[in-house]
Amino acid sequence: MKKMSMLLVACMLVLGALSGCGNSESSKEKENKLVVYSPNSEEIIKTIIPMFEKQTGITVELVTAGTGEIIKRLQSEKQNPYADVMFGGSMAGYRENKALYEPYVSPNDQDLIEGHRNTTGFATPYISDGSVLLVNKNLVGDIKIEGYADLLNPKLKGKIASADPASSSSAFAQLTNMLKAMGGDYESEQGWSYVSELVKNLDGKIASGSGAVHKSVADGEYVVGLTYEDPASTYVRNGAPVEVVYPKEGAVFLDAASGIVKGAPHMDNAKKFIDFILSQEAQDAFGTQLTNRPLRKDAKLGDYMTPYSKINMIDEDTDYVSEHKSKIVEKYTDVFTSVK
Repeated sequence: MKKMSMLLVACMLVLGALSGCGNSESSKEKENKLVVYSPNSEEIIKTIIPMFEKQTGITVELVTAGTGEIIKRLQSEKQNPYADVMFGGSMAGYRENKALYEPYVSPNDQDLIEGHRNTTGFATPYISDGSVLLVNKNLVGDIKIEGYADLLNPKLKGKIASADPASSSSAFAQLTNMLKAMGGDYESEQGWSYVSELVKNLDGKIASGSGAVHKSVADGEYVVGLTYEDPASTYVRNGAPVEVVYPKEGAVFLDAASGIVKGAPHMDNAKKFIDFILSQEAQDAFGTQLTNRPLRKDAKLGDYMTPYSKINMIDEDTDYVSEHKSKIVEKYTDVFTSVK
Protein backbone atom coordinates (compact mmCIF):
# COMPACT_ATOMS: atom_id res chain seq x y z
CA MET A 1 0.00 0.00 0.00
CA LYS A 2 2.84 2.29 0.90
CA LYS A 3 4.56 1.45 -2.38
CA MET A 4 1.33 2.16 -4.24
CA SER A 5 1.02 5.51 -2.46
CA MET A 6 4.58 6.49 -3.36
CA LEU A 7 3.98 5.43 -6.95
CA LEU A 8 0.86 7.54 -7.07
CA VAL A 9 2.76 10.57 -5.74
CA ALA A 10 5.52 10.02 -8.30
CA CYS A 11 2.97 9.87 -11.11
CA MET A 12 1.33 13.03 -9.87
CA LEU A 13 4.70 14.78 -9.80
CA VAL A 14 5.44 13.69 -13.38
CA LEU A 15 2.01 14.81 -14.55
CA GLY A 16 2.49 18.07 -12.71
CA ALA A 17 5.81 18.61 -14.40
CA LEU A 18 4.31 17.84 -17.80
CA SER A 19 1.43 20.15 -17.04
CA GLY A 20 3.88 22.83 -15.97
CA CYS A 21 5.71 22.45 -19.29
CA GLY A 22 2.45 22.92 -21.12
CA ASN A 23 1.59 26.01 -19.11
CA SER A 24 5.09 27.34 -19.65
CA GLU A 25 4.71 27.01 -23.41
CA SER A 26 1.33 28.70 -23.50
CA SER A 27 2.57 31.46 -21.21
CA LYS A 28 5.47 31.99 -23.62
CA GLU A 29 2.97 32.58 -26.39
CA LYS A 30 1.00 34.95 -24.21
CA GLU A 31 3.87 36.89 -22.63
CA ASN A 32 4.08 40.55 -23.68
CA LYS A 33 7.43 40.25 -25.40
CA LEU A 34 9.01 40.46 -28.84
CA VAL A 35 12.44 39.18 -29.92
CA VAL A 36 13.92 41.27 -32.74
CA TYR A 37 17.05 40.42 -34.74
CA SER A 38 18.36 43.50 -36.56
CA PRO A 39 21.33 44.64 -38.68
CA ASN A 40 20.06 48.24 -38.53
CA SER A 41 22.07 51.26 -37.41
CA GLU A 42 22.09 52.30 -33.77
CA GLU A 43 20.26 55.49 -34.74
CA ILE A 44 17.30 53.56 -36.21
CA ILE A 45 17.19 51.13 -33.28
CA LYS A 46 17.26 53.89 -30.64
CA THR A 47 14.44 55.77 -32.35
CA ILE A 48 12.00 53.08 -33.53
CA ILE A 49 12.19 50.36 -30.84
CA PRO A 50 11.36 52.64 -27.85
CA MET A 51 8.46 54.15 -29.84
CA PHE A 52 7.05 50.67 -30.43
CA GLU A 53 7.44 49.68 -26.78
CA LYS A 54 5.77 52.88 -25.58
CA GLN A 55 2.82 52.58 -27.97
CA THR A 56 2.14 48.86 -27.43
CA GLY A 57 3.48 48.09 -23.96
CA ILE A 58 5.39 45.17 -25.49
CA THR A 59 8.94 44.59 -24.23
CA VAL A 60 11.50 44.10 -27.00
CA GLU A 61 14.52 41.83 -26.63
CA LEU A 62 16.98 43.05 -29.24
CA VAL A 63 19.81 41.12 -30.90
CA THR A 64 21.97 43.17 -33.30
CA ALA A 65 24.40 41.67 -35.81
CA GLY A 66 25.31 41.82 -39.48
CA THR A 67 22.77 40.58 -42.02
CA GLY A 68 24.80 37.49 -42.92
CA GLU A 69 25.23 36.49 -39.29
CA ILE A 70 21.51 36.92 -38.59
CA ILE A 71 20.56 34.75 -41.58
CA LYS A 72 22.91 31.99 -40.37
CA ARG A 73 21.38 32.17 -36.90
CA LEU A 74 17.83 32.01 -38.26
CA GLN A 75 18.77 28.97 -40.33
CA SER A 76 20.30 27.20 -37.33
CA GLU A 77 17.20 27.96 -35.22
CA LYS A 78 14.71 26.97 -37.91
CA GLN A 79 13.41 23.93 -36.00
CA ASN A 80 13.01 25.91 -32.77
CA PRO A 81 12.76 29.66 -33.57
CA TYR A 82 13.90 32.13 -30.93
CA ALA A 83 13.42 35.36 -32.89
CA ASP A 84 10.05 36.78 -33.86
CA VAL A 85 11.08 39.44 -36.35
CA MET A 86 14.03 40.37 -38.55
CA PHE A 87 14.12 44.16 -38.76
CA GLY A 88 16.27 45.37 -41.66
CA GLY A 89 18.18 43.96 -44.60
CA SER A 90 17.73 44.19 -48.36
CA MET A 91 14.74 42.86 -50.26
CA ALA A 92 17.12 40.67 -52.26
CA GLY A 93 18.25 38.97 -49.05
CA TYR A 94 14.66 38.19 -48.04
CA ARG A 95 13.86 36.74 -51.45
CA GLU A 96 16.92 34.49 -51.27
CA ASN A 97 15.82 33.13 -47.87
CA LYS A 98 12.03 33.09 -48.20
CA ALA A 99 11.70 29.76 -46.35
CA LEU A 100 12.75 31.52 -43.13
CA TYR A 101 9.78 33.91 -43.06
CA GLU A 102 6.08 33.76 -42.24
CA PRO A 103 3.54 35.01 -44.82
CA TYR A 104 2.11 38.35 -43.67
CA VAL A 105 0.93 41.51 -45.42
CA SER A 106 0.13 44.41 -43.11
CA PRO A 107 -3.15 46.32 -43.54
CA ASN A 108 -0.93 49.43 -43.67
CA ASP A 109 0.76 48.14 -46.82
CA GLN A 110 -1.93 49.88 -48.89
CA ASP A 111 -0.63 53.26 -47.63
CA LEU A 112 2.81 52.80 -49.23
CA ILE A 113 3.82 54.37 -52.54
CA GLU A 114 3.43 52.38 -55.75
CA GLY A 115 6.35 50.11 -56.56
CA HIS A 116 7.41 49.84 -52.91
CA ARG A 117 4.79 47.53 -51.43
CA ASN A 118 4.89 43.98 -50.11
CA THR A 119 4.66 41.96 -53.32
CA THR A 120 6.42 38.88 -51.90
CA GLY A 121 3.76 38.18 -49.28
CA PHE A 122 6.36 37.92 -46.50
CA ALA A 123 8.90 40.79 -46.76
CA THR A 124 7.61 44.24 -45.78
CA PRO A 125 9.44 47.27 -47.25
CA TYR A 126 9.50 50.18 -44.80
CA ILE A 127 12.28 52.57 -45.94
CA SER A 128 14.23 53.11 -49.13
CA ASP A 129 17.74 54.33 -49.90
CA GLY A 130 18.82 55.79 -53.20
CA SER A 131 22.04 56.27 -55.15
CA VAL A 132 23.05 59.93 -55.04
CA LEU A 133 25.97 62.27 -55.71
CA LEU A 134 27.36 64.17 -52.74
CA VAL A 135 28.90 67.50 -53.75
CA ASN A 136 31.22 69.69 -51.67
CA LYS A 137 29.86 73.23 -52.16
CA ASN A 138 33.17 74.83 -51.13
CA LEU A 139 35.10 72.99 -53.84
CA VAL A 140 32.72 72.67 -56.78
CA GLY A 141 33.04 76.29 -57.95
CA ASP A 142 31.40 76.83 -61.34
CA ILE A 143 31.40 73.12 -62.25
CA LYS A 144 27.85 71.98 -63.00
CA ILE A 145 26.94 68.66 -61.40
CA GLU A 146 23.34 67.61 -62.01
CA GLY A 147 23.80 64.00 -63.01
CA TYR A 148 26.05 61.21 -64.20
CA ALA A 149 26.95 62.87 -67.51
CA ASP A 150 28.47 65.82 -65.64
CA LEU A 151 30.96 63.51 -63.93
CA LEU A 152 32.83 63.16 -67.24
CA ASN A 153 33.89 66.84 -67.04
CA PRO A 154 37.73 66.91 -67.37
CA LYS A 155 37.82 69.44 -64.51
CA LEU A 156 36.71 66.62 -62.18
CA LYS A 157 39.50 64.20 -63.11
CA GLY A 158 40.89 62.67 -59.93
CA LYS A 159 38.37 64.61 -57.84
CA ILE A 160 35.57 62.00 -57.77
CA ALA A 161 35.31 59.67 -54.76
CA SER A 162 34.09 56.15 -55.50
CA ALA A 163 34.37 52.74 -53.86
CA ASP A 164 34.89 49.36 -55.53
CA PRO A 165 31.63 47.64 -56.66
CA ALA A 166 33.28 44.28 -55.98
CA SER A 167 33.47 44.97 -52.23
CA SER A 168 30.99 47.79 -51.55
CA SER A 169 27.23 47.26 -51.82
CA SER A 170 26.58 51.00 -52.29
CA ALA A 171 29.21 51.17 -55.06
CA PHE A 172 27.60 48.18 -56.76
CA ALA A 173 24.20 49.91 -56.47
CA GLN A 174 25.73 52.99 -58.13
CA LEU A 175 27.13 50.84 -60.93
CA THR A 176 23.80 49.20 -61.76
CA ASN A 177 22.05 52.58 -61.36
CA MET A 178 24.31 54.26 -63.92
CA LEU A 179 24.10 51.32 -66.33
CA LYS A 180 20.29 51.56 -66.26
CA ALA A 181 20.24 55.38 -66.36
CA MET A 182 22.86 55.83 -69.07
CA GLY A 183 22.24 52.75 -71.19
CA GLY A 184 18.69 51.60 -70.52
CA ASP A 185 19.75 48.15 -69.30
CA TYR A 186 22.69 46.31 -67.77
CA GLU A 187 24.29 44.97 -70.94
CA SER A 188 24.04 47.89 -73.36
CA GLU A 189 27.22 49.14 -75.04
CA GLN A 190 26.14 52.71 -74.28
CA GLY A 191 25.96 52.08 -70.53
CA TRP A 192 29.31 50.32 -70.33
CA SER A 193 30.91 52.97 -72.54
CA TYR A 194 29.83 55.56 -69.98
CA VAL A 195 31.29 53.46 -67.14
CA SER A 196 34.60 53.23 -69.02
CA GLU A 197 34.76 57.02 -69.45
CA LEU A 198 33.89 57.56 -65.79
CA VAL A 199 36.65 55.16 -64.68
CA LYS A 200 39.13 57.23 -66.71
CA ASN A 201 37.99 60.34 -64.83
CA LEU A 202 38.45 58.58 -61.47
CA ASP A 203 42.15 58.62 -62.38
CA GLY A 204 42.83 55.35 -60.59
CA LYS A 205 41.55 56.59 -57.23
CA ILE A 206 39.30 54.15 -55.36
CA ALA A 207 38.11 54.71 -51.77
CA SER A 208 38.74 52.03 -49.15
CA GLY A 209 34.98 51.59 -48.59
CA SER A 210 31.56 53.23 -48.76
CA GLY A 211 32.13 55.23 -45.55
CA ALA A 212 35.33 56.73 -46.93
CA VAL A 213 33.46 58.07 -49.98
CA HIS A 214 31.02 60.41 -48.24
CA LYS A 215 33.49 61.31 -45.48
CA SER A 216 36.18 62.36 -47.95
CA VAL A 217 33.73 64.67 -49.75
CA ALA A 218 32.49 66.22 -46.51
CA ASP A 219 36.10 66.65 -45.34
CA GLY A 220 37.02 68.50 -48.54
CA GLU A 221 39.30 65.86 -50.05
CA TYR A 222 37.08 65.34 -53.13
CA VAL A 223 34.64 67.55 -55.03
CA VAL A 224 31.99 64.87 -55.52
CA GLY A 225 31.31 61.30 -54.39
CA LEU A 226 29.20 58.40 -55.61
CA THR A 227 27.33 57.45 -52.45
CA TYR A 228 23.86 56.80 -51.01
CA GLU A 229 21.19 59.04 -49.56
CA ASP A 230 21.17 58.11 -45.86
CA PRO A 231 24.67 59.31 -44.86
CA ALA A 232 24.58 62.09 -47.45
CA SER A 233 21.42 63.57 -45.92
CA THR A 234 22.96 63.27 -42.45
CA TYR A 235 25.74 65.67 -43.49
CA VAL A 236 23.15 68.13 -44.82
CA ARG A 237 21.10 67.88 -41.62
CA ASN A 238 24.22 68.49 -39.54
CA GLY A 239 25.18 71.60 -41.49
CA ALA A 240 28.19 70.31 -43.47
CA PRO A 241 29.06 72.30 -46.66
CA VAL A 242 27.64 69.64 -48.96
CA GLU A 243 24.69 69.16 -51.31
CA VAL A 244 22.87 65.97 -52.25
CA VAL A 245 22.33 65.66 -56.02
CA TYR A 246 19.91 63.09 -57.43
CA PRO A 247 21.13 62.12 -60.94
CA LYS A 248 18.82 63.81 -63.44
CA GLU A 249 19.14 60.72 -65.67
CA GLY A 250 17.42 58.76 -62.91
CA ALA A 251 18.05 57.49 -59.38
CA VAL A 252 17.32 53.96 -58.22
CA PHE A 253 15.88 53.53 -54.72
CA LEU A 254 16.26 50.11 -53.09
CA ASP A 255 14.08 49.09 -50.16
CA ALA A 256 15.04 47.78 -46.75
CA ALA A 257 12.57 45.24 -45.41
CA SER A 258 11.34 43.47 -42.29
CA GLY A 259 9.84 40.01 -41.94
CA ILE A 260 8.22 37.74 -39.38
CA VAL A 261 10.26 34.64 -38.61
CA LYS A 262 8.58 31.37 -39.59
CA GLY A 263 6.95 29.91 -36.47
CA ALA A 264 7.64 33.03 -34.38
CA PRO A 265 6.96 32.34 -30.66
CA HIS A 266 5.17 35.70 -30.27
CA MET A 267 3.30 35.78 -33.57
CA ASP A 268 0.65 38.37 -32.65
CA ASN A 269 3.26 40.77 -31.31
CA ALA A 270 5.36 40.24 -34.44
CA LYS A 271 2.42 41.31 -36.60
CA LYS A 272 1.93 44.38 -34.40
CA PHE A 273 5.57 45.32 -35.01
CA ILE A 274 5.23 45.05 -38.80
CA ASP A 275 2.07 47.16 -38.63
CA PHE A 276 3.84 49.71 -36.44
CA ILE A 277 6.85 50.34 -38.71
CA LEU A 278 4.39 51.23 -41.50
CA SER A 279 2.29 53.44 -39.22
CA GLN A 280 2.09 57.20 -39.62
CA GLU A 281 4.05 57.73 -36.38
CA ALA A 282 6.98 55.49 -37.32
CA GLN A 283 7.13 56.61 -40.95
CA ASP A 284 7.12 60.28 -39.89
CA ALA A 285 10.00 59.49 -37.51
CA PHE A 286 12.01 57.94 -40.36
CA GLY A 287 11.46 61.07 -42.43
CA THR A 288 11.89 63.79 -39.80
CA GLN A 289 14.05 62.39 -36.98
CA LEU A 290 16.25 60.09 -39.06
CA THR A 291 17.76 60.34 -42.54
CA ASN A 292 15.97 57.32 -43.98
CA ARG A 293 13.39 57.80 -46.73
CA PRO A 294 9.96 56.59 -45.55
CA LEU A 295 7.69 54.73 -47.96
CA ARG A 296 4.29 55.80 -46.69
CA LYS A 297 2.57 58.15 -49.16
CA ASP A 298 1.64 60.72 -46.53
CA ALA A 299 4.86 60.56 -44.46
CA LYS A 300 6.47 63.82 -43.41
CA LEU A 301 10.00 64.74 -44.48
CA GLY A 302 12.54 66.98 -42.77
CA ASP A 303 13.74 70.03 -44.71
CA TYR A 304 17.07 68.21 -45.24
CA MET A 305 15.26 65.56 -47.33
CA THR A 306 14.20 66.09 -50.96
CA PRO A 307 10.55 65.25 -51.77
CA TYR A 308 9.92 62.29 -54.10
CA SER A 309 8.25 64.69 -56.56
CA LYS A 310 11.60 66.38 -57.22
CA ILE A 311 13.50 63.16 -57.93
CA ASN A 312 13.56 61.32 -61.25
CA MET A 313 13.21 57.80 -59.90
CA ILE A 314 13.86 54.76 -62.10
CA ASP A 315 13.27 51.11 -61.29
CA GLU A 316 15.93 48.44 -61.06
CA ASP A 317 15.37 44.92 -62.34
CA THR A 318 16.24 43.39 -58.96
CA ASP A 319 15.82 39.80 -60.17
CA TYR A 320 18.24 40.32 -63.07
CA VAL A 321 20.79 42.16 -60.95
CA SER A 322 20.66 39.51 -58.23
CA GLU A 323 21.15 36.67 -60.73
CA HIS A 324 23.93 38.42 -62.67
CA LYS A 325 25.81 40.24 -59.91
CA SER A 326 29.07 38.32 -60.35
CA LYS A 327 28.97 38.85 -64.12
CA ILE A 328 28.41 42.62 -63.71
CA VAL A 329 31.23 42.92 -61.16
CA GLU A 330 33.57 40.89 -63.37
CA LYS A 331 32.88 43.14 -66.35
CA TYR A 332 33.48 46.26 -64.25
CA THR A 333 36.81 44.83 -63.04
CA ASP A 334 37.83 44.18 -66.64
CA VAL A 335 36.89 47.75 -67.59
CA PHE A 336 38.75 49.23 -64.62
CA THR A 337 41.85 47.13 -65.28
CA SER A 338 41.96 47.95 -69.00
CA VAL A 339 41.51 51.70 -68.41
CA LYS A 340 44.07 51.75 -65.63
